[in-house]
Amino acid sequence: MEKQNQELKRELKSRHIFMIALGGVIGTGLFLGSGYTIHEAGPGGAIAAYLVGSFVMYLTMLCLGELAVAMPNAGSYQVYATKYISPAVGYVVGWMSWLNWAATIGIELIAVSILMKRWFPHVPSWIWCIVFAVLLFSINVLSSRSFAEFEFWIAGIKVITIIAFIILGGAAMFGFLHMKGNDAAPMLSNFTDHGGLFPNGLKAILITMIAVNFSFQGTEIVGITAGESENPEKTIPKAIRNTAWRIFIFFILSMFILAGLFPWEKAGLVESPFVVVFDQIGIPYAADIMNFVIITAVLSVANSGLYATSRMLWSMANQGMISPIFGKLSKKGVPIYALITSLIFGCLSLLSGIYAEDTVYLWLLSIAGFGGILVWASIGLSNFLGRRAYIKQGGDIKDLKFKTPLYPIVPLLCFGLNMAVIVSMAFIPDQRMALYCGIPFTIVCLLFYRVSKNKNNKMKQVEEANTREAQSL
Repeated sequence: MEKQNQELKRELKSRHIFMIALGGVIGTGLFLGSGYTIHEAGPGGAIAAYLVGSFVMYLTMLCLGELAVAMPNAGSYQVYATKYISPAVGYVVGWMSWLNWAATIGIELIAVSILMKRWFPHVPSWIWCIVFAVLLFSINVLSSRSFAEFEFWIAGIKVITIIAFIILGGAAMFGFLHMKGNDAAPMLSNFTDHGGLFPNGLKAILITMIAVNFSFQGTEIVGITAGESENPEKTIPKAIRNTAWRIFIFFILSMFILAGLFPWEKAGLVESPFVVVFDQIGIPYAADIMNFVIITAVLSVANSGLYATSRMLWSMANQGMISPIFGKLSKKGVPIYALITSLIFGCLSLLSGIYAEDTVYLWLLSIAGFGGILVWASIGLSNFLGRRAYIKQGGDIKDLKFKTPLYPIVPLLCFGLNMAVIVSMAFIPDQRMALYCGIPFTIVCLLFYRVSKNKNNKMKQVEEANTREAQSL
């Protein structure tokens, strides 16, 4: 496959970008992890954690929106960090983001193979991993449009499921539908009884808030899609506005209904509270339906991860940070070598999840979690420094097609809150591994960047010296 040109094709429509952003957030964290959040933080604590998480997500999207509209690029936040913070920071952000999403591919392939055992208990897990890895590669290798179409429809399944849950679960909560095993509708009793709204205190909210912040990650892919959007000036702002309020409503209403239907002590004892609610309302094959929905959620995240990793490698190659081979495009305009490399690493992390779960796999997960928050923090700082640089160069704020509101409060608050999450990991034993792995990885990236930069400078000096010598002859 020969590279046709250095530019990706702009063929993503507004509906694609909107559903990519929405689908990137709605995943197993909500469908499977919501019961755990309620159990740890209590009904009020869980809602508070998701309120804070959605607020941080919204701040990050506002900051990313101004940058992505002003400079639409498939490298997105990595390019912005390189330009406005420093090339070294951009280099770290690029590798952090790539590793985050590449490891996620492996995680999701493991998850989908486990979920398939419900229907095919005797089929080995590795077969499903291969089947879905080939499926994801086939979708992404065709074109960015095929990736977006798949993501559009598969994200739609999750959205429909959540809307149905909010309507049916709300009806059961307030007595319009009868739930099996319940003589009376719970109403608001689970918010007032059993220790009240915050039975485990504020510390429990802090612990769950970190996990909630992780579950909101994925919206930053909107910035990457800007590089292949037909009209980023219109599609990106529209996607940000529509995504933000829908995510807020979907997540907060879902948590409100779940907390209202389950006593917080019992919420963490069920694998998926969504399955229990649908089953008790009397929907036939509720568990099978939710298993299918969760599989679509897992595939959606893996699909987005493969797209994000390939575009990140392509962008870094175009900036001369890594081998130019990753900048080569197929005839369909897809960074083919970047795509293959990302999938191979995703499969390697999958293997480490099976054979080295307590060592290599744990390190990858920890670095990925640390990197995700670091990326969000870099977006806020890039927006703050980018606006300052724009004004310093004589730019007029009125000329910006999308402006981060309440500048500089929003970008500084975005940066500060994300850094606060990183600092808080030091005080939570279960989260410290992210710092133990993430900080050394950051240092290694900085050192490698410095060494490679010095090497490139020496090569340039030798080339210039040879050129001067040839000219003198």
